[in-house]
Amino acid sequence: MSIPAPRTGSPPPSPAPLPTGRGIELVLLAFAAVLVTSALALVEANQEQELTQALLWVGLAYLALFSVAHLAVRRFAPYADPLILPCVALLNGLGLVMIHRLDLARVERALAAGRDAPVELVSRQVAWTAIGVALFVAVMWVVRDHRTIARYAYTAGFTGLVLLALPGLLPSSISEVNGAKLWIRIGGVGIQPGEFAKILLIVFFAAFLVQKRELFSTAGRRFLGMELPRARDLAPLVVAWGLSVGVLVLERDLGTSLLFFGIVLVLLYVATERVSWLLIGLSFFLGGCLVAYQLFGHVRVRVQVWLDPFSDFDNTGFQIAQALFGLGTGGVGGTGLGAGRPDLVPYAESDFMLSSLGEELGLIGLAAILIVYLVLITRGLRSSLAVRDSFGKLLATGLAFTLALQVFIVIGGASKLIPLTGLTLPFLSYGGSSLVANYALVAMLLRISNAARAPLPRRPAAPLPPIAEAGTELVERPS
Repeated sequence: MSIPAPRTGSPPPSPAPLPTGRGIELVLLAFAAVLVTSALALVEANQEQELTQALLWVGLAYLALFSVAHLAVRRFAPYADPLILPCVALLNGLGLVMIHRLDLARVERALAAGRDAPVELVSRQVAWTAIGVALFVAVMWVVRDHRTIARYAYTAGFTGLVLLALPGLLPSSISEVNGAKLWIRIGGVGIQPGEFAKILLIVFFAAFLVQKRELFSTAGRRFLGMELPRARDLAPLVVAWGLSVGVLVLERDLGTSLLFFGIVLVLLYVATERVSWLLIGLSFFLGGCLVAYQLFGHVRVRVQVWLDPFSDFDNTGFQIAQALFGLGTGGVGGTGLGAGRPDLVPYAESDFMLSSLGEELGLIGLAAILIVYLVLITRGLRSSLAVRDSFGKLLATGLAFTLALQVFIVIGGASKLIPLTGLTLPFLSYGGSSLVANYALVAMLLRISNAARAPLPRRPAAPLPPIAEAGTELVERPS
C-alpha cells in the first residue's frame, strides 16, 4: 500500500565527537615522568651514593612544567596528536638528567682541584625550560588557526633574515663564541637569533611556495627523462644558496648554513613534487661546499678533523676523538647512568650530548632515544599529510623536517659521519635559545595537528518539505 511519509521535522545536528587523546597523552606523560625520576635517582646513587635535594626540586619542576603544557594542549588544541608532547617531555627530561650528571662531575673535579664549585647548569636549563613552556602556551593561545600566519609571511621572512644576519654584523666581542658569530650577549645573558629565524623563514617559504606553486611546477626542458624547471624559476633556490653562503661567510657557522639550505630545498620538492629540484639543489650544495673549502680556513679545519681527528689529537681533533672514545666505552649496554666519564669530552652538555648519552646508555639507549625522535618527526609529518590546506601541509613539513635534519647533522658530526657543525640535539642538549625556539616549533606543530584531526563542522540538515508536498514510499504490510 502507499502512505505519506511521516513528517518528523528537522533533526538536531549531531554533536562533534569528543577528543580521544586526553587519556593517552596523560598516561604517556606520567610514564615519561617515571623514567626521568628513576634516571635522576640512578645518577645520584652512582655519583653521590645518596639521594639529594636536587632529585626533589628538579623532579617537581619537571612535573609542574609539563602539567601546565598538558593543560594548555587540552585547552587550546584538544584534538592534537597525543604523542607529540610526551616525546618532547621525555627528551627534555633525559636532557635534564644528563646535564645534572655532568654538573656533579664538574663539582667533584673542582673540589678535588681546590677550586670553587661551578654554577650548576641544570638550574639554568630548568629556567630555560620554563621560558620555553611559557612561549609554548603563548603560541597555542595566540595562534588559534595556523592559516592566519600566512598573512604575515613577508613580515616573517624579513624579520627572519634580520635575525639570521644580525650576529654576523655585530662586533665579535658580543657575538663570537668559539670562532662562530652566532650570539647576541648582553651582560651574562646570550641568545642565538638564528634559532628563531629558522621558524620565521619556514613560515615565509611555506606561504610563498603556496602562492607561486604553479610557477615552480611549470616544466622547462627535458633532460635524461626529467623535466627541469625554467631558468628564471630558479631564483628562490639561488637566493637560498646565496643566503646560506652569506651565513657561512659572516658567521662562520656551517651547521646553520646547511640547515637553512636543506629546509628550502625540501619545501621546494614537497611543493612541486619534482625530483629535478632536488638534483639541482644538491648540485648547488656541492658547489657551495667546494667554494667554502677553498675560501674559508675554518671549513678546511673541520674537514681535516673529520678525515683524521687523531692527526692533531691534542688540538683540533681532541673533541671528536674523546667523543669517539666515549661512544666506544659505552658499547652496547653502556656503563650505566652516573658510572661513566662523559665529562672528559669538551662541551659534553651541548655539542656532544650524543657521546655523553652513548657512553652511559650504550647503543641500546641511543637507539631508544632515536626512536623517540623518529616518533616525534613522523607524527609531525603525519599531521602535514592529514591537514586540509596547502599552507598547513608545507608548514608542518618544514617544521618536522627541521627537527629531522638537525638530529641527523648532530648525530653525523658526533659519530664522524660528516664534519662537525656546532648544532645541538633538540630538547636534549644544554642551551636556552634552541630549547625555547623548539618549544615554539612544537606548539605550531600541535596547532596544525589539531586542525588536521578535528572533525569537520556539521551543517544542520535541510528541513523536510511540508506534508502536502511530501512524496510517497512503499512499505510492507506487517505480518
